[in-house]
Amino acid sequence: MQINAFEKDLPEIAAKSAMSRHSKYLDKWCYELGLILKAVEGVWRLTGKSEYFDYIKHSADRFIDNGGNIIDYDINELNLDMVNPGKILLLLYNETSDIRYRKAAGTLRKQLDRQPRNRQGGFWHKAVYPHQMWLDGVYMSSPFYAQYALLFDEVQAFDDIANQVILLASNAKDTATGLLYHAWDESRGMKWSNDITGCSPHFWGRAMGWYAMAVVDILDFFPSTHPKRSVILEILKNLLTALVQFQDEETGLWYQVVDLPERKGNYLEASASCMFAYSYAKSISCGYLDGTFKTPLLKAYNGVLRHLTYIDDLGCMNLKNVCSVAGLGGNPYRDGSFAYYISEPVVENDYKGYGPLMLALTEIEKLRRKNLI
Repeated sequence: MQINAFEKDLPEIAAKSAMSRHSKYLDKWCYELGLILKAVEGVWRLTGKSEYFDYIKHSADRFIDNGGNIIDYDINELNLDMVNPGKILLLLYNETSDIRYRKAAGTLRKQLDRQPRNRQGGFWHKAVYPHQMWLDGVYMSSPFYAQYALLFDEVQAFDDIANQVILLASNAKDTATGLLYHAWDESRGMKWSNDITGCSPHFWGRAMGWYAMAVVDILDFFPSTHPKRSVILEILKNLLTALVQFQDEETGLWYQVVDLPERKGNYLEASASCMFAYSYAKSISCGYLDGTFKTPLLKAYNGVLRHLTYIDDLGCMNLKNVCSVAGLGGNPYRDGSFAYYISEPVVENDYKGYGPLMLALTEIEKLRRKNLI
């Protein structure tokens, strides 16, 4: 069944659908866990209903022991992906004052102190990916970093947080299109990296989605008087402006490889489209973008509901056309080519798409309540 775009309860329908399904991501400490619980948090704040907070707490408590240690987490991996669920620990500490959550969040904060960096101070994405900054990594680490810094008065940290955002905007940006490449290798040593720029070869939609969501979320905590706040706002506006030019005219969606819609095998991808919709909606709501951006937002919103979502026989909302996973390097080797990006499995309801769907629906409902759309 097709979904009615004017249905007011879409955030709750989406949340209850996610909560009714078991996912492998609920069984391990991983960034997808943090993403879906952050999306449920949005619905909890929108509705005030305790069932959503209870779901978040129950899901997180499976990984925090009585001593505040994170089960299934190894700080020595120095993997930025593992920091993302820390945002939920900060939420739970704020709401319950349970010191276990503060201790666990503090462990993730210590990881950032130990995280390897390139010569310009940018975090390596993982210890096993030397010298590399990925767009994904900003989302995985910097919103948590900013929230922690605000909560525990680490004023000096905001210079470092700004640097993570600015380094990729400076080094991974294509000046011709305004788009950002998936990753940047300062050393130029990776086979996928350009010998001159160090950038990976293509514009992967979800990578830019992670980055856009990261920037708009960081701004929730970034001091209004900080001299780099205006720089970060400009980076956000420039990226969201550039993306409008690559929005599919017919559907309002974005392609897996954003700038090559005509290439055989390319497809309209759900996670990127939902991430961009969320970023537009929240940016408009917060006043970072003016009203002219309502047009691409509403095109994306209607496109996601019309072409990518459906209600099944159980009354659950489903999201199709989600790229299951994509990365660079590793074994087997991922070369960042067009052929690679379109070769990864396309699935339904993966949290990397479903979480952003929930986030977008919630932000759009907030715009409705403000009479901004």
